[in-house]
Amino acid sequence: MTIQTIVDFSEAGTPAERYRPAPEKILKGDPQQTVYNHYNSPCEQFNAGVWEGEPGQWQVSYTEHEYCEIVHGVSVLRDENGQAKTLRAGDRFVIPAGFKGTWEVLETCRKIYVIFETMDINK
Repeated sequence: MTIQTIVDFSEAGTPAERYRPAPEKILKGDPQQTVYNHYNSPCEQFNAGVWEGEPGQWQVSYTEHEYCEIVHGVSVLRDENGQAKTLRAGDRFVIPAGFKGTWEVLETCRKIYVIFETMDINK
């Protein structure tokens, strides 16, 4: 490996991927999302990049472990029991595989993410 294999997010020319959650998962708003997936590991289980979301709320069901760092905006993550955590710029956290609930963007949100996709959500 050489220094050229280092992925510098500030220099990456990754194209934007724009999408919305599946219509049946949207609970409110029009949560348009954009992802810049700057890194995919050869095993395809490890990814890292930048995500941006517009206001809205949708259901989530994590099969992956995800480290997040909010760099802009405000979101609320709720579990299936309705317990909520407000997420703001500077917050850093991990969402474990198996988490189910909702993600709501209150103010356009941007996060850095690192994902490890597991084959077994109980691990």
